[in-house]
Amino acid sequence: MPLSRYAISFPDPQRPGFTILYSTRKGSLVRVSEQLLTAITNNTLTDEERATLQQLQLWTNDLDAERSEMAAIVDHTNSHAPLFSATVVLTLACNLACPYCFEEPFRDGQEMTEETGRVLVDYLIRNHLDQGRNVELRFYGGEPLMATTRLKEIATPLLAAAANAGKTFSFSLVTNATLLTRAMVEELLPLGLKSAIITLDGPPEIHDQQRPFVSGKGSFKTIIDNLAAVYDLVTIKPGGNFTRDNYRCFPEMLDLLLEAGIDPSRLGPVQFSPIHPKSGLFDPHAAACVLPNEPWLIEANLFLREEILRRGFAMDKLQMGICMIDLEQTLVVNYDGSLYKCPSLMGWPEFCVGTLAEGVSDYQESHRLDIWKNDECLDCAYLPICFGGCRLLTLQKNGAIDTVECHRPMLDASLERLVLQDLGTRKPDLRPAC
Repeated sequence: MPLSRYAISFPDPQRPGFTILYSTRKGSLVRVSEQLLTAITNNTLTDEERATLQQLQLWTNDLDAERSEMAAIVDHTNSHAPLFSATVVLTLACNLACPYCFEEPFRDGQEMTEETGRVLVDYLIRNHLDQGRNVELRFYGGEPLMATTRLKEIATPLLAAAANAGKTFSFSLVTNATLLTRAMVEELLPLGLKSAIITLDGPPEIHDQQRPFVSGKGSFKTIIDNLAAVYDLVTIKPGGNFTRDNYRCFPEMLDLLLEAGIDPSRLGPVQFSPIHPKSGLFDPHAAACVLPNEPWLIEANLFLREEILRRGFAMDKLQMGICMIDLEQTLVVNYDGSLYKCPSLMGWPEFCVGTLAEGVSDYQESHRLDIWKNDECLDCAYLPICFGGCRLLTLQKNGAIDTVECHRPMLDASLERLVLQDLGTRKPDLRPAC
């Protein structure tokens, strides 16, 4: 019975003579002594030690069986999904004029009609609530709060239908937060609002340049004022978009949140991301980034993560992550009722997978669902947190989804530091049995 192929190990820098074992599949973490590591290597563990490691998915009875389980894990997840989740594009209109806007090439102020909203409600009730699934929507744009009438027309009947079916309905917002006032939040909470992802692109001098109002006025102060007014009512998940030239300034924005009296323990996880090329475009000389293995981006992510945690803000822990494209019970509903598997693919009509009226077509080949089911990926310790990488980045780089977007160089360079960052936020006595 060997160690799992989806386990990594490295010396514990805080306790000489100890080794840290981390499962990329389960996210479990243990600190083991030299004596215990020798017992693992020699297969002389006690039954209790072996059972603990096996429960943490750091140890396996059969490497071949474990590999087969990973190959089937998406199918297993799909067959046991109790929740349907959809990203709903209410409008492509926006009150900001961000120069890097991903949707700009196909955005022309379109918005969902009342009729399409009704079709969406009927679709969700018939295909999901009545089939015993809970429903969770993520309203998206453009700026979704510029279409609150349509939002309410969708949320109100779904809330009632979910209650009648004995299921749950809730929704979140992906919003620039300029319209996220306390009055707005109080109005939406009874309809199922649970959280909002907002965007702050660093301190004011950077944010106001990257995310101005259409008028040209900066939006930083408006967003901060709204955030301070609503974060006690609803979970706010701050995010931001950085470049190679400005990412080191982003911690200043976190300091401004603290100075504004915002308690980081009341916020959701912070997530900063590099600016990506606009839909359908790839310019290798642009500030936008499409290659996650670039050394500067690896360092930027590690730097920002450390600064976020150091200030007491939360971040998502490392964990197994299956792309929404691979999950059957996730969809993107465009403003016109067309269906996609990822918001980032809306700029490519050839990746449309159906309509609300006609349902979902077969997208097995077009989206290369099995692209990661190859020997190299299935034998890779990083597979559970990669699953072949992002299809969008491959599409933008190659013009086709023709290969995996391997994260091995990035994870070779950063995973140990990422695990140690998480370890710094956990209790030091991780697993007494090991």
